Amino acid sequence: MTSYTAKRIDEMDTAFGGGMRLARASLGVTSFGMQVEEFPPDFDRYPEHSHDEDGQEEVYVVLRGNAEIEIDGERVPIDPDTIVRVGPGVRRRIVPGPQGVRILALGGVPGAVYEPPDFSKLEG
Repeated sequence: MTSYTAKRIDEMDTAFGGGMRLARASLGVTSFGMQVEEFPPDFDRYPEHSHDEDGQEEVYVVLRGNAEIEIDGERVPIDPDTIVRVGPGVRRRIVPGPQGVRILALGGVPGAVYEPPDFSKLEG
């Protein structure tokens, strides 16, 4: 017997004013982090950050639109044909293009059991 969950992205719970879809929690994934991030055209408020403290590496997959990901000051174009992995100690920031962007962000800590951050849990 197979276990599965299917859910439309637009029906998933959100965080951060709707800019992040809680895909991991909405689907019941427990082994790694997974969110859908959606930003309007030329959005400039995505925070630069790294995962020095928690050791998480991330993979970014563009589902729609395009953007650049600024990695330690270097801008790398990302679109539906380009997947980017960023290590834990590296500063990163997403800069959406003129079409806006929808990104599937996957994350985990190499060799560790996944522990979801509080913001990514469903309320109730």
